[in-house]
Amino acid sequence: MTFALYFGNRGFFPEKLVSDARSEMTKALAKFGHDSICMKASETRHGAVEGTEDGIKYAKFLSANKGKYDGVILCLPNFGDETGAIAALQDCGVPILIQAYPDEPGKMGFSERRDAFCGKFSVMDVFCQYGLPFTTFAPHTVLPSSKIFEEHLRDFAAVCRIVKGMRRLTVGAIGARTTAFKTVRFDELALQKHGITTEALDLSELFMRVRNVKVGSSKFLEKAERLKRYTSWTGVPREKFEMLAKTSVAIDDIISDYKMDCIALRCWIEMEQELGISPCVLLSEINDRGIAAACELDVCNAVPMHALGLASESPATCLDWNNNYGDDQDKCILFHCGPVPQKMMTCKGKVIDHPMFAKAMGAGCGWGCNVGRIAPSPITFSSSKTDSGKLVFYLGEGEFTDDKIDDDFFGCAGVAKISGLQGLLKNIGYGGFRHHVGVSTGHWGNALREAFGRYLNYDLIEDVK
Repeated sequence: MTFALYFGNRGFFPEKLVSDARSEMTKALAKFGHDSICMKASETRHGAVEGTEDGIKYAKFLSANKGKYDGVILCLPNFGDETGAIAALQDCGVPILIQAYPDEPGKMGFSERRDAFCGKFSVMDVFCQYGLPFTTFAPHTVLPSSKIFEEHLRDFAAVCRIVKGMRRLTVGAIGARTTAFKTVRFDELALQKHGITTEALDLSELFMRVRNVKVGSSKFLEKAERLKRYTSWTGVPREKFEMLAKTSVAIDDIISDYKMDCIALRCWIEMEQELGISPCVLLSEINDRGIAAACELDVCNAVPMHALGLASESPATCLDWNNNYGDDQDKCILFHCGPVPQKMMTCKGKVIDHPMFAKAMGAGCGWGCNVGRIAPSPITFSSSKTDSGKLVFYLGEGEFTDDKIDDDFFGCAGVAKISGLQGLLKNIGYGGFRHHVGVSTGHWGNALREAFGRYLNYDLIEDVK
């Protein structure tokens, strides 16, 4: 990430505090793996913003560098000037992290004291008055060189990725909602109010594209080789593998042609009836490439899956809240038929004939279910719904454990441990959320809350925990 650096100042504080901060903050960002841009020190007194005139200069600096930075770090080496800060940043258009230096024992005399602890409130107060969103993390004051600030940067970088990636987003709805699945209904206009465009296609277009993919073409051969390496195909009939490869090419072409950032696919029962395959493993492979792909045309989980991927910079998946785990009230089994990306699994999966379709429609029509287990890891989960024109989310954190699941449990599953799980499940039900949930690795709750609630103006159900 690239951050624009802003330094605030009050003129009667020691000049050295500002010059030291410019050097320390630039070095800290480089050390923690980020780039930075900074207004020249010669542009203002000590290269800091002290009032409205300096703020206007800084705003022009940002305008001249528009598109070159992902967020702004507002650094307060001392109390700072709130009037200059709002003049500088009210039109910056990106997330703002406010960092304030701590005072140190033994350096509390007038010549060395900072008062940034207090000045930070003044900046935040004025930003609130102007309706300018900003981010701050605990503790209130922190040194740029500290491990804590590195953690702040980790979360702030994720906030910037989420905001940038979600403000203009195209989600593909490939196929209509399955008639019986009223749980995945959604409002396109509610999504559009938040910059999320839905491109809806009939399954007939997908089937037409599948028919037009030639076995032996370069696209087919490339995809077939990728799929062969991706999972185990032992026992899969050749014609079923070829049909899955052709379908994967067709889905990729749709994603490319319609410039889709994420997708939701109507995955049954027409694909099993018309093509004789189940696309679970294809969604797994798409997710593994970092393109969020939800099954059962669940657009409202494709969207949070995309956000989770932006936060974690790793794949996300769509899972069912599926089973209790014995008598443990804080554990449950999260499962789906196979869209879990390999990067989230203990090892490669194995493609089988989907047992649900084999039972309902006859053996051989559901090749594509990808069986495996989800690897232990910390996780963040989120789901959304559209409700009365609003886009509403919940989110939380937990972990996948190494607890055993019965060998004959089909699909791809993992045991999730979530503190307060029973209250969470009750609130999901009372809130009218669906049985699906998006999941990615790592703990990113702080970043998602900031991005969703503060910058993207989503409705966030905070008591779902």
